[in-house]
Amino acid sequence: MLCLRGLAGNAGREIRLEPVFDPIAESYDRWYDTFEGQSIFTAEVKCLRSLCAHLQGRWLEVGVGTGRFASILRVTRGIDPSIPMLKIAAERGIMTYAGLAEDLPFQEDSFNGVLLALAFCFLADSGRALKECGRVMRPRGSLLLGVIPAHSRWGRMYERKKAEGHRVYASARFPNIPEIMALIQNTGFTFRGAASTLFWNPKERPEREPRVETGISSDAGFVGLLFDRTNDCGERFP
Repeated sequence: MLCLRGLAGNAGREIRLEPVFDPIAESYDRWYDTFEGQSIFTAEVKCLRSLCAHLQGRWLEVGVGTGRFASILRVTRGIDPSIPMLKIAAERGIMTYAGLAEDLPFQEDSFNGVLLALAFCFLADSGRALKECGRVMRPRGSLLLGVIPAHSRWGRMYERKKAEGHRVYASARFPNIPEIMALIQNTGFTFRGAASTLFWNPKERPEREPRVETGISSDAGFVGLLFDRTNDCGERFP
């Protein structure tokens, strides 16, 4: 079901939906069916599941894209700025909402958990977005992130693509892990655990059985981070 909700901000502001992924929604989704895409996706899902095997209760994926992660992790709701991507996610059974992470169109305490599988690097205002995630999350709710570390081999590859003017990565920002940890903990979350994967080089043949290690590895191209909401991190921005 495609629900075009959240097209106006909760305080009456217009939300401008970014068209970055609109022209490539179908080709982006098809990439996951390639050998490379399947290998990377399998590793990333395995990493996230190692931290939170069962996403119990009502979860939201922020930056749901075409719904690949939400579908396999059984997250029932997702929000994204791209209408073409949301249409594909809706075909996967996700209840979708059009909008931005910085102004979520949901009431306080609506969800048991929030997933940002690959969206963190595309947030326009990560601090504000995290506040919004906390606002819509129930007390003791879970925040599950998948991030690409800036100083990893994969992070450096995407930084090169950004420098070359890649139409998707031109708007991305890849922070380092300590920066992410400090930002999240300063917005009312407590760290619970981490896991790492993507230990092969970007141009190498993927591992047949993707390796996932507990903790944060400097050699990993993808790191999963799990947090609990502890403080009152649900401030509404004016």
